[in-house]
Amino acid sequence: MKLKDIAIVGILLAIGTILRYFLAMLHTPLTPNMIIAFYCLAIILIKPNVYEALGIGIVAGVLSMLISSSVFPQANLISEPVGAYVCFCFYVVLRNRENLFPMVTTFIATLASGFTFAGIATVFMRATLLAMYHDNFSIFVAVYVPIVVITAVFNAVIVQILYILSGRVLVRGNE
Repeated sequence: MKLKDIAIVGILLAIGTILRYFLAMLHTPLTPNMIIAFYCLAIILIKPNVYEALGIGIVAGVLSMLISSSVFPQANLISEPVGAYVCFCFYVVLRNRENLFPMVTTFIATLASGFTFAGIATVFMRATLLAMYHDNFSIFVAVYVPIVVITAVFNAVIVQILYILSGRVLVRGNE
């Protein structure tokens, strides 16, 4: 990866981290994970190899874990690399076939990351989650699934818009 690519990844991860941090401070029931959106944008823009994409996911996982207000922040260490890997795979498959490939790629990567996080949190925090939801695990699922899907839609739209805008900036930079 070139130094310019590393700088782009760093800037995008920093923007995503700052946005996630400020959104978490609002204490809303739905806190979008902007880090996912920005590492997907980074992967789409710089076109890394699979190991570099996983590295981006690991860094994103550490950042997410450090600022997370979730029930089990350590799950980010696995869910974010999973999201980055899925983003990389779908980017490779869709990049030449679809005009909306950034949106589709980010949507699927966010779902993969979110549901991986939920699965890991469920395994390690089952007793806590059951206590929080009064021994009714279906309530947890009913709450968590819409959050992940809404976040995936939000991230997908944001990345599609930013991809179009970044394409214009990159074209101007080459003129």
